[in-house]
Amino acid sequence: MADNINQNDGNGGLYFIVGGLVVVVAVLGFVFFGGEIGGPGPQTTEVKIEAPRTPAPAAPAAPAAPAKP
Repeated sequence: MADNINQNDGNGGLYFIVGGLVVVVAVLGFVFFGGEIGGPGPQTTEVKIEAPRTPAPAAPAAPAAPAKP
């Protein structure tokens, strides 16, 4: 009957330290990412590219008749 005594291994301190480290890493991550949980708000960017206007090419000149020798 004496063999069924519950023994506490004393890991409570270890669990406390690991929990504290998890909290520290979470806080540092929050600060590192700028304190924005969901990312930046909706942003719009408008890009407009226009080709420069060039005049239409002139009609080609009619070919000259070959010179007769």
